[in-house]
Amino acid sequence: MKQFLVSLLLAVFCVACADKAENTMLVNGSVKGLKKGVLYLQKVSDTTLVTIDSLVVKGSGDFKFSTTLESPQIFYLYLKKEDNNDMNDRITFFGEPGTISIQTSWNDFEKKALIEGSETQKKLEEYSKVISRFNTQSIEQLQASVNPELVKDPNAIDSLQKAYEKNILRSYLYALNFALNNTESHIAPYIALKDVADANVKYLDSIYNSLSPEVANGTYGLALKKHLSEVKEKD
Repeated sequence: MKQFLVSLLLAVFCVACADKAENTMLVNGSVKGLKKGVLYLQKVSDTTLVTIDSLVVKGSGDFKFSTTLESPQIFYLYLKKEDNNDMNDRITFFGEPGTISIQTSWNDFEKKALIEGSETQKKLEEYSKVISRFNTQSIEQLQASVNPELVKDPNAIDSLQKAYEKNILRSYLYALNFALNNTESHIAPYIALKDVADANVKYLDSIYNSLSPEVANGTYGLALKKHLSEVKEKD
């Protein structure tokens, strides 16, 4: 009987360890040129940015973090460096179980980050590359609208306003289509919540109803479901 109980406990322990390993994310890499500072692994929990772990860097920019997660979600690698500059100090990445490698440099911490090991991160980079172009165009159009020469020309201002609105609409449609075309990925509900949460409920319903079971039960899938319920209650 005792032998049976020992075997049973060992089996339960092994299963628990296997589950933990399956849901573990290792984040490692190097910050070139970093000699002194503090690195933080962070995520948003219940709308609050929380620190999961931290590492004091002294002499070497190599780092390693480990955490468990229920499903792929957005994480942040924050560098508190002693340069009195709060810009370019936080890397956003889509974390998932497995090993995530981040290679970057001290002086271009965010811009030069090379992130590998996450398929969802690849989708995020693909999406962000196009969206950034739309955003750049919008900024350029807004800057042009305050040009002293254009302000004197009502037709030019009207044309610029229409171009701006068209660009915003195109970026919105791109976000919706990207989400609908990637419903097997956790990127779909993330985009729906982050960039088009105020879209017509029928479009958000289409995204949610097309999600794979795994994605629908993930962090952002469940959040999208909750968001849809709240929107429908208001209607």
